[in-house]
This record gives sequence, C-alpha cells and structure tokens, in this order.
Amino acid sequence: MRAVELACRRGPAFSRLLARKRLTTRSFATPSFDSSNPRIPPYMNTLQKYEKVREILGQARALTLAEKILYSHLDNPEESLMTNTDGGRNIRGQANLKLKPDRVAMQDASAQMALLQFMTCNLPSTVIPASIHCDHLIVGERGAQADLEAGIQVNQEVFDFLESASKKYGIEFWPPGAGIIHQSVLENYAAPGLMMLGTDSHTPNAGGLSTIAIGVGGADAVEALVGAPWELKAPRILGVELKGQLSGWASPKDVILNLAGQLTVRGGTGFIIEYFGSGVETLSCTGMATMCNMGAEVGATTSIFPFSPAHVRYLEATHRHDVAAEAKKFSDIVKLRADDGAKFDEVITIDLSTLEPHINGPFTPDLSTPLSQFKDTIKEQEWPEKLSAGLIGSCTNSSYEDMTRVESMVREAMAAGLKPVSDFYITPGSDQIRETLARDGPLATFKEAGGTVLSNACGPCIGQWKRQDGVEKGTPNAILTSYNRNFRGRNDGNPDTMNFLASPEVVTAMAFAGTTTFNPMTDALTTSSGKEFRFTPPSGLEIPPQPFAAAREPFRAVIAAPDASASVAIAPTSERLALLEPFDPFPASDLTGLRVLVKITGKCTTDTISAAGPWLKYKGHLPNISANTLNTAFNAETGEVNAAYDLDGSKHTIPELGQRWKEAKQPWLVVAEHNYGEGSAREHAALQPRYLGARIVLTKSFARIHETNLKKQGVVPLTFADETDYDRIGACDEVATEGLYDMLHNGGKGEVRLRVTKHKTGEVVIIKTKHAISVDQAGFILAGSALNLLSKGA
Repeated sequence: MRAVELACRRGPAFSRLLARKRLTTRSFATPSFDSSNPRIPPYMNTLQKYEKVREILGQARALTLAEKILYSHLDNPEESLMTNTDGGRNIRGQANLKLKPDRVAMQDASAQMALLQFMTCNLPSTVIPASIHCDHLIVGERGAQADLEAGIQVNQEVFDFLESASKKYGIEFWPPGAGIIHQSVLENYAAPGLMMLGTDSHTPNAGGLSTIAIGVGGADAVEALVGAPWELKAPRILGVELKGQLSGWASPKDVILNLAGQLTVRGGTGFIIEYFGSGVETLSCTGMATMCNMGAEVGATTSIFPFSPAHVRYLEATHRHDVAAEAKKFSDIVKLRADDGAKFDEVITIDLSTLEPHINGPFTPDLSTPLSQFKDTIKEQEWPEKLSAGLIGSCTNSSYEDMTRVESMVREAMAAGLKPVSDFYITPGSDQIRETLARDGPLATFKEAGGTVLSNACGPCIGQWKRQDGVEKGTPNAILTSYNRNFRGRNDGNPDTMNFLASPEVVTAMAFAGTTTFNPMTDALTTSSGKEFRFTPPSGLEIPPQPFAAAREPFRAVIAAPDASASVAIAPTSERLALLEPFDPFPASDLTGLRVLVKITGKCTTDTISAAGPWLKYKGHLPNISANTLNTAFNAETGEVNAAYDLDGSKHTIPELGQRWKEAKQPWLVVAEHNYGEGSAREHAALQPRYLGARIVLTKSFARIHETNLKKQGVVPLTFADETDYDRIGACDEVATEGLYDMLHNGGKGEVRLRVTKHKTGEVVIIKTKHAISVDQAGFILAGSALNLLSKGA
C-alpha cells in the first residue's frame, strides 16, 4: 500500500473525524475499511471528505450520486464549494472544482506524451496509482496471433519505452495483447465510489461500475500523477430515468443509441449523465458500462449508475470479493445513489419495455434510426445496401453477455446451414474475457462460423484496420459495427466507408444477411435447401456460470515498486520518441500580428485535427506527428480538404503552411464552427497546433476535453460572442487581441476583443469573444503551458 494512501486513511485526521461525529446530529457507525489491497478505493479518505461536504452544505442537502463522489474528492471542499456559488446554493456550472482523483489510467498512444511530460517534473514515482495499457498500436488484419506478433515487431521501441518508464515510476504495465484499456479497467480497477482520470475519451466506461471516470488529455493526467489538484468546472447533472425492462432484440446499446439521437453530439456538453429509476435494477454491470462508454458521443463529462446488486455480482465474478465487500460497507454509509429529493438540471425518461433496436450513422454517432425504419432510410438516402463487413466487440461491446447473446444467434443460424455473408470480425476486450469465451465455447463457435477473431486491442475501432476485402480508398461501402464512434474515415482511412453503429446482435444478424436492409425482427433468410430461416430473439448470460478465467501469463499486468535506478528507453536518433522542449511563455502584452492559418467549415473532430491510423506511430514524437495537423479539415472558403493559402497566394497543405509560418516566426490562429475538437481525448490535437505556432483557436463552440487541452498547452480558446461574426473573418486576415493580456493577469476576469485587419481590403473589423478561462488556466497560458508550471512546482 502506498504511503500516501495510508496517510489519508489513518492518523490525526481520522481522530478529528471521530471527535467531530460526537458533536453532530448525524452519526455514522465507526467504519473499518480494508487497506490490504491497493485496488480497493481509499474509502476512509473519501468518507472523511464526504462528511466535510455534508458539514459545509448542510446535512439536509439532497445530492445526486455524481455530486457525492465528485465533491468527496475535492482537495479543499470549502474553497471549491463556497467560492462564487452564492453560499453553495449554485455550484453546478459555477464552481471550479479542484479535485484529487484516486487513480489514473493511460493507453499506449496517449501514455507516450503523458509520460514525456511527467518525466520533466523529475519525481521518483507517481503520487497516486496509475496503469498503462498497450491497446492502440495493434493493427487488425489476419487474426489475433499474427496481428499481435506484427504489432510488437513494429512497435517494440514504444512498448520498451512504456515498460521501462513504468518500472522506473512504479506504474502498472499491461503488455500488448492484454486488453483494451476500458475493459481492463472495468475488470480490475473500477469500483463503486472511486474517482479516476483516463487519457482516453471513453474512460467513462467505468461509470457502469458506479465510478466517476473522466477522459482527459495527458497534461491533465500529469497534474493528478504529481499530486496537484485537477480542475473541473462543476458539471450540471442530466438525469436519465429508466423504466421497465429490456426484452427481445433490445439491448443496453440501444438505450445509448436512442439517447444519442435525442441529445446530439453536443447535448451532453457540461453535464454528467446520471441514470436512475426502476429499470436500473434490470441491467447488467457490463450493459451499464456500454451506456456510460458512449456517453462520450454526446459530449458528457462522464456518466454513472447507482450501486446495484449487479455490481456485486460482477465484482465477485472478476475475483474481487474484497472490493465488493468494502463497497457495500461504504455504500451503507454514503448511499451510492441520488438522495431522495435530489434535483437534476434536466430529466429524460426512457421506457426500456418499449425500446426497439436503433442504428446510428453514418459519419456521426447521433444520427439515430429505429431498426424498423432503417430499411426505408437506406433506400431513401441511397446508402449502400450491400454490407461489406460486420465487426463486433471492442471496449464498448465485448462483454460475456454480449458474446453469449451473439453465440445463441450464430449457433441457430449454423444449425440451419447458414454462415455470415459479409466479413465477420470479433474483438475481445481483454485476455480475461477471451479466455473465458474460449473456455465456455463462444470463441470456437465464432471461428466455426468463419469469423476472424482479432487481438485484444482497439484495432478497427480506432483506425488500426488493414482491410482484406479489396475495398479501395474512395469506394463507397457500408460496414456495421458495435463500436462507439463512426466519424468519416475513422475505421479504415476511407472517407467513403459508412460505419453504422448497432448492437452486436443486430450487427451479427446483418452480417449473416449480407445486406443493410435486413431486419432480423421481421425478415427471413433463405437456406441452401430453400427454406426460410428466422432468428429468434437472442439470449445470453449476464456473467459466466463460473468466475472469469484468468488471463494468460504473458498478458497479465507487470506490477513493481518504483526503481530509481531504472533507465527510460529513448534512443537519441528515434523517429518515434523525442524529449519535449518547453513552450515559450505568453508575451508581456496583448498578441499582435497573428494571421488566420485556415478557416474551417463543418465537423472538426480530434480525428480531423490529429488523425490516428498510421499516424499513431508518431504519438511520442511531436515534430513528426505535427505533419498531419488538420489534414482532413474542410477549407470554408474554397471547399477543399487540407488546403491553405499563404499571403502570396501559394497553395499548401494545412500542416505545410503551419510549418512554413513556424519557421518564419509567424504566429497564427484557426477559425472554426461548432463543437470543435469533438471526439477523442487526444491532446495531440492541442499540442500539434501549439508546436506549429498557434496562439488562439476561435470557434462557435468547443468540445469540453479539447477546450481544456488547448488551455493546458498555452493556446487561448475563444468563442464568438455573435456567431454571425464567423462570416467576417477569413484566411490570412491579421489579428490583434484587446484585453487578453489583462484578462489573463486578472485570473480569467475580463472581456477579450479581436481587432481584425482584412487581408485583401485593409478594412478593420472588431469581433467580440467569450471565454471560459479560470484562475489556474490563466496561469497555465501565461506560463506557456500547464507543464511549465507543474515542472517548476514539482
């Protein structure tokens, strides 16, 4: 057990807590929590903070579950809850919460930059527990073993770096093939009442186990790793009431697909989604995780479910009886659910009993169509009717319940003499689930049906897919996946591949049919003997009859104490890893002489700003990966993709012009539309523009994680006070700020205007802007980056 955790759990603070209990009307039974297992959350520390929160806000104050866990992780509850909140009455959307998470998880692509930043702080170990999961760098192509071997060979340098850094700083290391970060976290670290950060936007997956889990950029993770408070604008709470019970073809995936259609990709921004209602008790833990995972697609800060018997069953099935026991004791005191009378900012009600399957897409996860209407929509929109591939699994839908429901369908179809018409791929989420599926039969069933079982890695879901079906780039085609995200070009690099999101069951049914117009609820397939075959509604098991099988030895976490004598493996000549140079601090004045590099139109996701796929190999080398910056963005003034024009009229790619201006010491800004930076928690989408010389990003609105990432790297995110001003600014216009320097020195207080001199006419235009910069964030920008401040403090 780490000394910092023991210090939190015992000592004078604990004695003062007991003494204070005698003076209050509310008295909890004296708790005794197990501290022998480092994967048990620090419940005593959380309980102390929870009691402090109750004293500050009043014992009668009704709190939601999300508020209970968040506020119980505040570094200084009184400061966060009582500053600019009208005496604590208006916390949501107002307070800047300074939080102390319990744990950090990092995937291999984002961990590289996070570790490179952490190394500059010169600490001997992380202050809180952390883990690294090698899941993003394995390409899906021929099958699990061949792909894993190829992935290790190609990425050995990166894996060696991550493992050596883990050894030096005492970080748990999950080797390639062990599993996808979110599945591994759910199986090993997630626990009721825990708060964790993860360097991936789908970190909220752990909310399915009543964990506050928030996706962040690497600089945010470093704050937590060095023990500094991590700041978050207090989210509003969106309550989603679930009634009834799922039946037939409907699954937890359909709940979130339906909700995404209601909220859109921006509807959850600034909110935590908190599920409640009688329907919660009917769901499995892994079903809840699926719903929380895809809360990222509506922009939510995170999602969470109340503690339920399903959580106990899952914890015990994953060999965590001790965690389950401690969680029950903690929940008996804190009540890991919303208090009676707790108010939500908004409430949406979903009747599970009447919910039908949904299919979302293409190109955006919020274009939601009920299955019963999908055939007509395909024909009306003239989308491809042929299904080229069906892909199931991933971090979102690879649970035992998902896979046994699919197996029931596959066995039934094979008994009728049918096999999938479309290519059929299966991605287990971890080696634990893979071994369990191998032990209990589903894996063999999938292989017998002709399915290709891929490695326990992200693979096609995040662009690591080398297709074997001859579909070339530029060829329109349709795939169906049980993944969480379907932006244009994301899966295979082909902007004309249409990815439709659905449950594993619907994906599988359509793979057997080979067409996007098949409705398994109503339609029949024809067998080789000419008979009609209809799927019966799928059925499966929530958890295996026996506890989950252990992962194979090579795929278990490497756990060791920090070793100061260990060296971190970075070759001076590496093209994949490079030590970081600090960014320059903000100048001692307002900014002048900026130029608009490019004006972007339409959806601009983090995939657009910093593409994945083959570029993942440069995640640890900022100069090299910066060559892909905004390389799939649409130029608003010409309609071209990845085109920008210099002052002399010469045409360049966007990153080429950015590099050209960097070399000329010409600072610049980007102008864009709504929800800029939607998608992954990819901090490279902020690092790369900053490296190339960006000082401002001006948009109609931002996605939460990306806006924070920009501030952490010293880039100023501004939004139009009047959105019509988007039309008054264009490429190569010269921009000077008015009030920005004073605003930063006043801790985020003050207005900022932009004086725009039109490139072609010399006309001067004044554009008013808005911002959401806090005191701490102003300090990051003035210092040049959060890392500059953290390294000094450490």
